[in-house]
Amino acid sequence: MHLGKLGQALVAREIFDLIQDDLDQVEKKITAESVASVEAVTAIGQYLQSSGGKRLRPALLLLSAKLAAEAKSPAAPNGHPGDTAVQLGAVVELIHGATLLHDDVIDTAETRRGRPSTNVKWGNHTCVLAGDWLYMQAFQIALRERNFQILDLLIGLTQMMVEGELLQLERIGRIDVSEPDCMELVDRKTACLFSVCARLGALASHGDAPVQERLGEYAWNLGMAFQLVDDVLDFTAREKTLGKPVGGDLREGKVTLPLVYALECASPAERGLVETILRQRNYDEVPFARILALLEKYRGIERVRERAQAFTDKARAIISEFPESAYQRALLAVTELVTERDH
Repeated sequence: MHLGKLGQALVAREIFDLIQDDLDQVEKKITAESVASVEAVTAIGQYLQSSGGKRLRPALLLLSAKLAAEAKSPAAPNGHPGDTAVQLGAVVELIHGATLLHDDVIDTAETRRGRPSTNVKWGNHTCVLAGDWLYMQAFQIALRERNFQILDLLIGLTQMMVEGELLQLERIGRIDVSEPDCMELVDRKTACLFSVCARLGALASHGDAPVQERLGEYAWNLGMAFQLVDDVLDFTAREKTLGKPVGGDLREGKVTLPLVYALECASPAERGLVETILRQRNYDEVPFARILALLEKYRGIERVRERAQAFTDKARAIISEFPESAYQRALLAVTELVTERDH
C-alpha cells in the first residue's frame, strides 16, 4: 500500500482521533511536569513541547494500552489503565525530550524541526543539565505508579540508550563501520524506546506477559524501520521538510547504513571522497551531490529501504495476530506512516 501525502495525512488523523482525548491529557501532563524551580529548565521544556513533535511514542503507548485492554482475559485486574497510560505517555515523551537535548549537544546541532536547537539558544552546559532534570522528572512521575516492572523497563531502556550514544561517539569519524555496528545503534537509539512504549502500554492495561511480549516485538520492528527510514531521509529529504540540514549525519562524522552498503562496493578513490568529508566535517571539497551519486550507483539507499520494509512487514505480521479492532487497525496503519514518511 502506498498512501501518498494526502493518504498519509488522512490515516494519521484517523489514528490520532482514536486517542486524541488521552493525548490531550498527556500534553497537559507534560506542561505541568516540565515546570522547574529554575527558569531556564522550564523555558527549555516549553520550547521542546512547542516544537511540533509528532508524539509518536506516547501515541504508540496509548494505542498499545487500548489494544491490550481489549485482549485482556476476564480474570485480569481492572483499575484505571487510562490514567496510568496517560502518566506513562508523559514519561516516555519527557525521556525522548531529554535524549534530544543531549543529542544536540553531542552533535553540536544548530537546528531541530526547522528551529534553532536548544543548545544554540541556551548553551551546552544549561542543556545538558536540563536534559538530566527531564530524565529525573520522568522517573519521578513513573515512581508514583509504585510498580517495579515499570521502573525496571525504564532503567534498562535508559542504560541501553546511553550505551548506544557512547558507542556512536566511539565510531565518529571512522569509515570502517559495519552493518552489524549500524543495526546495533538503530536498536539502541530508537527501537528499544519504541518497544518499551508498547510494553508500558500493555502493562498499564494489565495485559498478560504474552501480550506485552508481542506488542514489544511489534514496536521494536517498527522502531528499527523508523530509524532506517530516518537514515535514508538524512540523504534524500529536502531541508525544509526534514527540519535540519540534509547530509547532517556524514557531516557530523557518522557513517550510517546507506553509506555502509555503498562503501562495500566503492573503489579506493570513492572511499577517499567519504574519508575527506569525515576528516573535514563539511562538503566544501567533496560536494554532497557526489555522495548522493555514490549511494545511487551502489544502491545504498534502495537496500536500506528494503531492510526497513522487511522490519515493517514483520511488525505488520505480529499485529495481525491480534483480533481485528479499531486499535489493531490503527497499529497496522502506523507501520505505513513510518515507512512512507518524508520527514
